[in-house]
Amino acid sequence: MPDYRRAWQPGGTYFFTVNLLQRQGNDLLIRHIDLLREAVKVVRQRHPFIIHGWVVLPEHLHCVIELPPNDADFATRWRLIKIAFSKALPITERRSRVRMARGERGIWQRRYWEHLIRDDADFCAHMDYVHINPLKHGLVKRVSEWPYSTFHQLVKKGVYPANWAGGDEDRLEYED
Repeated sequence: MPDYRRAWQPGGTYFFTVNLLQRQGNDLLIRHIDLLREAVKVVRQRHPFIIHGWVVLPEHLHCVIELPPNDADFATRWRLIKIAFSKALPITERRSRVRMARGERGIWQRRYWEHLIRDDADFCAHMDYVHINPLKHGLVKRVSEWPYSTFHQLVKKGVYPANWAGGDEDRLEYED
């Protein structure tokens, strides 16, 4: 088993990529977006975090979140979000013997990508990456067309212009 090195920073701001196990031709996350939203909401009630940016694509998601001061436990949050979402769905997926023995569903990849945000430039770059992703994957022609994103909320706050497409814009200012 690889020795994964995680950056555990109390109060840290992180970028995450979380994937479904079966990525090819899978639209589970957007088909059941309300179940995913509810799972995140329930976990945030017991294990708070601030959502700076979030996008849900058919088979994966990206987000930038901030943990409370003196709390670096993002792993529990992801475990609980995955469990809550998985339990809300009927079992229809094929599961390996290993997953069945462990009591796991065959929905999520076990691991996820995490990156500790280092500075304002890193934060802005990852926020842009989160919101440009539907365009990058060819799901829309303009970022504003994708409904499963915090982009629309950030436009209302004045962080992004409504016609932002992720190209060569000047550095965007962000305030929480």
